[in-house]
Amino acid sequence: MSSVVRPPSSGQDPFLAADFRPISSHLAITPPVSVVIPAMNEAENLPYVFKTLPDWIHEVVLVDGNSTDDTVDVARSLRPDVKVVEQRGKGKGDALITGFEACTGDIIVMVDADGSADGGEIVSYVSALVSGADFAKGSRFANGGGTDDMTFVRKLGNWALCTVVNRKFGARYTDLCYGYNAFWRHCLDKIDLDCTGFEVETLMNIRVVKAGLKVQEIPSHEYLRIHGTSNLRAVRDGLRVLKVILKERSNRRDLRRRVHHSPLLHTGQGEVS
Repeated sequence: MSSVVRPPSSGQDPFLAADFRPISSHLAITPPVSVVIPAMNEAENLPYVFKTLPDWIHEVVLVDGNSTDDTVDVARSLRPDVKVVEQRGKGKGDALITGFEACTGDIIVMVDADGSADGGEIVSYVSALVSGADFAKGSRFANGGGTDDMTFVRKLGNWALCTVVNRKFGARYTDLCYGYNAFWRHCLDKIDLDCTGFEVETLMNIRVVKAGLKVQEIPSHEYLRIHGTSNLRAVRDGLRVLKVILKERSNRRDLRRRVHHSPLLHTGQGEVS
């Protein structure tokens, strides 16, 4: 069996069975994996979502957005050890930030609660991370990916916004507004999330590039929502995404302007990139 292991502590047998979390017959890891699921009134969808989650994950953190149905009770019946966190504010971004803070794993995976994501793909995300990536970004448009849930207008909007981000920030993304991602927890210290809505994925994608983190796209297939209706509004949320892009671009110009006028560049005291 091939494996990825953390350096053992002094006197520790590196091959103790307890050190490994078996993923497949060819791969085992030691970093614990936390799965964050933001949910609001998703009781009917959770059985499908939980069913696809691999049994080797460390924990499931369900962020409840003040649900009025049985979302929390269903989650606890499906997985008694689920960690339920009550959302403080509103919006997907706020829910994810709340969930990230509650995670204890070294790796964090973001999964939607509508049944559109296949938990079986998590192994691909984790494999990319333990192989050297900082951020594993799901893509519906990378070779091997796909989507059953995007209209032509949404595809066009996603392409246009993705093109802007690639040109303005030097990224090479094939997909921008997708919520299935995974990353090492230490990345949170470098991207400093501060938004509340659906634009959170775009903000993350921009800031990991600005932080110089190593990103690997993972082909992913997005399925149709199983039950209920989405809170996503294409025009409204598309404008919020555009606003984030423009703000991040403006912040980048301001940083360059400050660096250009910094005395460090003229006194030899240091170098700013």
